[in-house]
Amino acid sequence: MSTVSVSTPAPARKKVTTLAFRQKKERGEPITMLTAYDYPTALSMDVAGVDSILVGDSLGMVVLGYANTIPVTMDEMIHHCRAVSRGAKYALLIGDMPFMSYQADVNDAVRNAGRFLQQGGMDAVKLEGGRERVDAVRAIVGAGIPVMGHLGLTPQSVNLLGGFRPQGKTASAAKRLLEDALLLEEAGCFSLVLESVPARLAEHVSKKLSIPTIGIGAGVGCDGQVLVTHDLLGLFDRFTPKFVKKYADFHGEMKRAFAEYLADVQARQFPAAEHSVEMTDEEWESFLKVA
Repeated sequence: MSTVSVSTPAPARKKVTTLAFRQKKERGEPITMLTAYDYPTALSMDVAGVDSILVGDSLGMVVLGYANTIPVTMDEMIHHCRAVSRGAKYALLIGDMPFMSYQADVNDAVRNAGRFLQQGGMDAVKLEGGRERVDAVRAIVGAGIPVMGHLGLTPQSVNLLGGFRPQGKTASAAKRLLEDALLLEEAGCFSLVLESVPARLAEHVSKKLSIPTIGIGAGVGCDGQVLVTHDLLGLFDRFTPKFVKKYADFHGEMKRAFAEYLADVQARQFPAAEHSVEMTDEEWESFLKVA
């Protein structure tokens, strides 16, 4: 008597939530996060299974060509957030609050954070800074909006920091960063980005917090990792941070493809017959009779 084995279908993928972030930390499972700024990239990431997509204000540099992130506006952020939200169904979507959208006034911070969810289709927002941002974090969380913090190298403060430099390297700076991380956790942040800080410090902070940390240039001891996708793909040619691992060279491949296209057009090798719409002899003769 033969038996037929019935395979158990794979469980349907669920939407990643802020609770899922915390549960992954508790289980010791690394959290994956990448940046995206458009529909096709977000769609590809979502299919690949990334836990979270950050619509970062890094788009100012890698998409819009600004020298840094400071010129990025709320309207620009919302525009790109809407595109990403149309492409990703499962990843936790986080909108990066741009410069001066939350620093000057707590009420403005709440209103602008609300725009990311209401107009941009995001699930949460991210903002930079430590103790000086605690009131804004509390107010935004109090409005029902999840907040991710960001410590270490905070690009919106690049002029204050004197450039894109590692942070937390002295004893006093490391102590302040740990204190800020604990304050942000107490204020209600569900997660925290640690950027360009010493790996040992990032690991220590991660162990002290109950909320997950997401590292970028902060070593393997964080609870998750994030990279700017244009760096990962080799699409941004101005510079590549030391902490980036390039998984592709799309900039070089694009230059090759563009050069090949130009050569084909100039040599009249494109479009070829297979790229063109043709008329039958009968259709052509009919046209000639009426032309």
